Amino acid sequence: MKITFLGTSSGVPTKHRNVSGIALEVGENKNWFLIDCGEATQHQLLNTKLSTRNLSAVFITHIHGDHCYGLPGLLASTAMSGRTETLYLIGPAKIKQFIDGVIEATDLFLTYPLEFLDVETLKKDRSFNGIEINVIELSHRVKSYAYQFSLNEQSSKLNIEKLETLKVPRGPMWGELQQGKDVRLEDGVIVKTLDVCDVLNQTRQIIICGDNDKPELVARDVDLIVHESTYTRDIADKVGRGPQHSSAKSVAAVFEDIKLPNLILTHFSARYANVAANGANKGPSILDIEKEAKEHYSGNLFLADDLDTYELSKSGELIKCRRN
Repeated sequence: MKITFLGTSSGVPTKHRNVSGIALEVGENKNWFLIDCGEATQHQLLNTKLSTRNLSAVFITHIHGDHCYGLPGLLASTAMSGRTETLYLIGPAKIKQFIDGVIEATDLFLTYPLEFLDVETLKKDRSFNGIEINVIELSHRVKSYAYQFSLNEQSSKLNIEKLETLKVPRGPMWGELQQGKDVRLEDGVIVKTLDVCDVLNQTRQIIICGDNDKPELVARDVDLIVHESTYTRDIADKVGRGPQHSSAKSVAAVFEDIKLPNLILTHFSARYANVAANGANKGPSILDIEKEAKEHYSGNLFLADDLDTYELSKSGELIKCRRN
């Protein structure tokens, strides 16, 4: 499972950060999901190897513009690429009103069926390309949601005791059995891979959140949560409860309590510069958010930057990938 951040700024873009957009790749095929589509998301995609022709579904967390103003351009460009397969659009009902209005007002022609699914109807799990999708309602000024993606996989592991009982010599034969190939011993006995491999069921789970001022709503036993961290605690107190965003402290403390193994913070206020807070920069720095989060969370923590890619391995380890 791979996550690429196409935008990590809150509200407005900066010179270094675009507004919200996250690409999620699951499995070995080229199909992928897009979670939120802020303005210029399609421009950000040009800096990746992702193609909208392989885009399976777009999930919108809420109606605010920094999470959906990029949709019309993305849909139009996708049509110009020659796509014919159905594209699913999942989100609040007003997203459909927004897109229907744009299509009518601009005479937008789509070469593919666009199928809208109201997020309220997906409160029960639904499967896309073998991925289970669970919807979690959040707390924000408008209806906002998190999407939980669960990938169920089977893997095989050699049973050492059985191998030794059958006197299968260590070496190439063990490798062939692990690959699902039967082997023949020197005495002519055929050892079948099913006889010496144990089947293991594994599930990897990621939650990607929209705007939310109550991180406890997504406190789940999962491998990774991507959550907004718009402010540090001091700025959040000055701003007040009106915007309904989370601080680094509030997010970190909640997920420390549940022993969440991996946490990625994103959706940073434009007031936080991408440089260290020092004499040359007297304003807030993105490092202030990192420092506050680390004071309250001891798990594997990352602060997302535009075009960062992270991979969640089968073992549940979160790794930051090198940029191409």
